[in-house]
Amino acid sequence: MPESNGAACGAAEKVKPAASPASEEPAAIAGNISFHAQYSPHFSPLAFGPEQAFYSTAESVRDHLVQRWNETYLHFHKTDPKQTYYLSMEYLQGRALTNAVGNLGITGAYAEAVKKFGYELEALVGQEKDAALGNGGLGRLASCFLDSMATLNLPAWGYGLRYRYGLFKQCITKEGQEEIAEDWLEKFSPWEIVRHDIVYPIRYFGHVEILPDGSRKWVGGEVLNALAYDVPIPGYKTKNAISLRLWDAKASAEDFNLFQFNDGQYESAAQLHARAQQICAVLYPGDATEEGKLLRLKQQYFLCSASLQDIFFRFKERKADRVSGKWSEFPAKVAVQLNDTHPTLAIPELMRLLMDVEGLGWDEAWDITNKTIAYTNHTVLPEALEKWSQIVMRKLLPRHMEIIEEIDKRFKEMVISTWKEMEGKIDSMRILDNSNPQKPVVRMANLCVVSAHTVNGVAELHSNILKEELFADYLSIWPNKFQNKTNGITPRRWLRFCNPELSEIVTKWLKTDQWTSNLDLLTGLRKFADDEKLHAEWASAKLASKKRLAKHVLDVTGVTIDPNSLFDIQIKRIHEYKRQLLNILGAVYRYKKLKGMSAEERQKVTPRTVMIGGKAFATYTNAKRIVKLVNDVGAVVNNDPDVNKYLKVVFIPNYNVSVAEVLIPGSELSQHISTAGMEASGTSNMKFSLNGCVIIGTLDGANVEIREEVGQENFFLFGAKADQVAGLRKDRENGLFKPDPRFEEAKQLIRSGAFGTYDYAPLLDSLEGNSGFGRGDYFLVGYDFPSYIDAQAQVDEAYKDKKKWIKMSILNTAGSGKFSSDRTIAQYAKEIWGITASPVS
Repeated sequence: MPESNGAACGAAEKVKPAASPASEEPAAIAGNISFHAQYSPHFSPLAFGPEQAFYSTAESVRDHLVQRWNETYLHFHKTDPKQTYYLSMEYLQGRALTNAVGNLGITGAYAEAVKKFGYELEALVGQEKDAALGNGGLGRLASCFLDSMATLNLPAWGYGLRYRYGLFKQCITKEGQEEIAEDWLEKFSPWEIVRHDIVYPIRYFGHVEILPDGSRKWVGGEVLNALAYDVPIPGYKTKNAISLRLWDAKASAEDFNLFQFNDGQYESAAQLHARAQQICAVLYPGDATEEGKLLRLKQQYFLCSASLQDIFFRFKERKADRVSGKWSEFPAKVAVQLNDTHPTLAIPELMRLLMDVEGLGWDEAWDITNKTIAYTNHTVLPEALEKWSQIVMRKLLPRHMEIIEEIDKRFKEMVISTWKEMEGKIDSMRILDNSNPQKPVVRMANLCVVSAHTVNGVAELHSNILKEELFADYLSIWPNKFQNKTNGITPRRWLRFCNPELSEIVTKWLKTDQWTSNLDLLTGLRKFADDEKLHAEWASAKLASKKRLAKHVLDVTGVTIDPNSLFDIQIKRIHEYKRQLLNILGAVYRYKKLKGMSAEERQKVTPRTVMIGGKAFATYTNAKRIVKLVNDVGAVVNNDPDVNKYLKVVFIPNYNVSVAEVLIPGSELSQHISTAGMEASGTSNMKFSLNGCVIIGTLDGANVEIREEVGQENFFLFGAKADQVAGLRKDRENGLFKPDPRFEEAKQLIRSGAFGTYDYAPLLDSLEGNSGFGRGDYFLVGYDFPSYIDAQAQVDEAYKDKKKWIKMSILNTAGSGKFSSDRTIAQYAKEIWGITASPVS
């Protein structure tokens, strides 16, 4: 139905349209918004409801960004600094309006300007859809990194793909999770600018020709076009604005067969156009089929080839102006960072471009590639360390398979000739795994380690596991190749903008807002940790956030929750190693215990609202069963009049950045309870801690460092340690595990049908037995359950002492300084990329 808002339309008519793209005065801004509504129209002339007002406001803000963007681009072009190019399959950007006006320092001016149209800025912000370009921590980290690169004035670019339908939008029904396509581009994104002049050919299939001079050329197959869409990334209180360049796949008009179309062969006529649309349709398309695997590999190559061709264009654009003008200068001007193994094909693609297009020999091309590429590992999970079929790779990318084979051959020869004692280990270190002749694969992580000049983990524990276990054999060959870069988050989005009440208190007590770009200043709060005035203000801010969160929960689930109860939140991708199953089993045990109490006994219990949110991958059956179980438990518990004053269980649907911006400020306890040694870092733990939330968790990922920084007395620790896990699994295989009675009670209550008739046996069976596929409790839920329940009892007691709890909350915020992405990126810039700040004056 067409939208109409008479009052707003009338207000809009009173504001005279006038282009003022750089003004920071509210009246001129209002005129610029009105100008966009009238002269950059996307809707019918009389429409100026909240949606139309949002788009016009966003385009007005974009004017500010474009000016800084152009100045930054020209500045980098003139000064020609070394630049970093960050390649990632995911960017979880979130909404852009609040972040943009906040970083530009014009929030107040825009709030006043939109009031002239009868709107609150917050209402317009709510009209924006989250950009569906990512899934979880990997993509959100990449977005935090871009924010910090811009804020630190670093010459850098982000490269990604422009997914039309994202991963999926999560709907919760009686059957559990259902997936539907994201609609963020159903109309358009006001932030992106299409660059019609930035187009590169991307080839698939075909064959390799050997030319008379012995050089090779990849020909034939099918060719699609990569078209650039740029999204501006403004720095905080700086004139710099950098680019996130997103590639979309297109076929050209000449690829449309008009003869076939007029002959009624409509699908055949547009075959290449249809294949082009598939490339950027969905993030992580299902790969259970051969077609799915092929599409994923196509996506990865599309990102790598388009980005490297673009990097080459920019390098060659300035090459003639340089003293030497030689390709050997490439690593002095270009740093390429691979965000996990998804962009690994950048390695053979860089070799191909240098050798086949630019005419360099192998040795020179390899030297340049090695000095240019760096690799961040994000996982030790075997299934996430990508392996691609050699048969599929050879079919889709024949030239790249040749190059990978040559890299593997030369690496093997180098090891055998130089490191005789490593000869017995070479098969596990090689890039090509031919152990199963029927299914030979390319190990992408091994290709990254062999080819990159630097490999880094993302938390101290994770980096140590890489050096001591996963990549231990490489360490003896390249002892200086491995580094740690503990992840971080941007304090702008994750405190300053999403939690204004707490942010103002921090600024007031520190007597400066400089903490927003120097997070170490938060340690200044420690000396006020016992101050009663601060306690009162802190509690008031937390309650305001909890009320906002309670309203969101009511709006999206229909469940009423009590802001005076303990808000206990676990929000992250649903995966067995992240152990949402441990969380819900704990809630089931709590429910059973409450049911067995008298009314008088229940009154002594700490009331708690358990909230769990996250998406389960569409084909990950056990993860989807966990989502279903949380909802089924909630349906019973929340409607049980005996206990629902003391316990509620809520599943938060369609978790994304905007939802996190409501949940994290309102959280008081957050669960980061992965099996020790399995979470590379985690970054939501940092966001919760920064917002004064106390963590219950294992010694895993960045939890280790968070606990060190905030103080072990302000962190609820439980569970096995990473160095115990292998032994505990062995004990389980040998039948030595004795389950805690409380664990058995929780499982039995689910099996009894107390939470409905759904068959949870396959999920619960994963916790049973001593070994076998899908059995044996690989993630140690049963082993950690008793210490988890004991730690939760400590939480209940601590929460009763409000003074103690608020002090713990303050000290969590005060100890979060280390976890700024500004610190992380400054370390990358200095220790891996070799780039320096290049501020626009």
